[in-house]
Amino acid sequence: MTKTKVALLGAGFIADIHLESYQRFVPEAEVVAVYTREAQRAEAFARKHHIGKWYADLEAAIRESGCDVVDVCLPNFLHHRAVLAAARAGKHVILEKPIAMTLEEADEMIAACAAAGRHLMYAEELCFAPKYERVRKLVTEGAVGRIYQMRQCEKHSGPHSDWFYDINLSGGGALMDMGCHGIAWFRWMLGGRPPVKSVQAHMQTGLIHAGRTRAEENSVCTVEFADGTLGIAENSWAKHGGMDDRVEVYGTGGVIYADLFQGNAALTYSDKGYGYAMEKAGSTQGWTFTIFEEAFNQGYPQELRHFIRCVREGTEPVVTGQDGRAVLEILNAAYASARTGQKVMLPFSPKVKRPVDLWLGEAG
Repeated sequence: MTKTKVALLGAGFIADIHLESYQRFVPEAEVVAVYTREAQRAEAFARKHHIGKWYADLEAAIRESGCDVVDVCLPNFLHHRAVLAAARAGKHVILEKPIAMTLEEADEMIAACAAAGRHLMYAEELCFAPKYERVRKLVTEGAVGRIYQMRQCEKHSGPHSDWFYDINLSGGGALMDMGCHGIAWFRWMLGGRPPVKSVQAHMQTGLIHAGRTRAEENSVCTVEFADGTLGIAENSWAKHGGMDDRVEVYGTGGVIYADLFQGNAALTYSDKGYGYAMEKAGSTQGWTFTIFEEAFNQGYPQELRHFIRCVREGTEPVVTGQDGRAVLEILNAAYASARTGQKVMLPFSPKVKRPVDLWLGEAG
């Protein structure tokens, strides 16, 4: 089998996860090169993981590695440059969240990949996480009736890398880092429709990272869709005791609770029942523990294998650059809302260098 060749841009925490996912779960792909800004680090990463080529020059890594796909696991401020370089070189792109620092950058990236006839695939792993995908399928089966509210929480005590804390490199704090997951998941649960009507957010800083960042450490963001459905994203860099990632879905006929890291089932209440809960469970009416597929829990292998197959088969990915742009627009509205305390209506396309400036009052 001829493998799809991947150049991995980045050698940090998320790059490690992508590499493990390729090597363990995506036999159709081969990581043939790695890039990072420090030559010694690139070489060390390549030797450790038996990758044939390493680069400290971004454009060279894309042009000279012989790759078919560029997998961007770089700090936010480098996304725009990396995607444009990949498009110029005629490469497909897998891009970690958020799509870019600004909507203008996102639009340029989407246009460049479209002009080159190449996929721009937005790597939102919550759309592939087995437990959360089981939740979505329960909803499509009608287990909880019509959704009227969702909640997604991702909280921990702070990022792995220093660049996250620098707003010039990240564009924002906990919301920019993790709120993009919840917002993308809300849209995924609703099938990308209806559109977002308004956004309202509250943010706090100076909690446990005072002096280290000017960005928000804790945020609560409410997304109102045109049909009245609410999505509440809670994100924090100030939560002690390890990682939390959980969802709640409230419908007119039931409710679902799922925790990404705890337990092996989604706790479900359904008035009318649904298909299959677990072996010998009997009726699915009332409270049930809905088993999800036992796979790498956060969905990274599933998303990467899907993206590689899209490249190999010429099919459209389920999550694209347009989805990443939609999430970034909502993030911008959330930062503006946190500044004023008021709802911000969509569409909303501010001219900013960093989304967090809309909260800090430094937008031009």
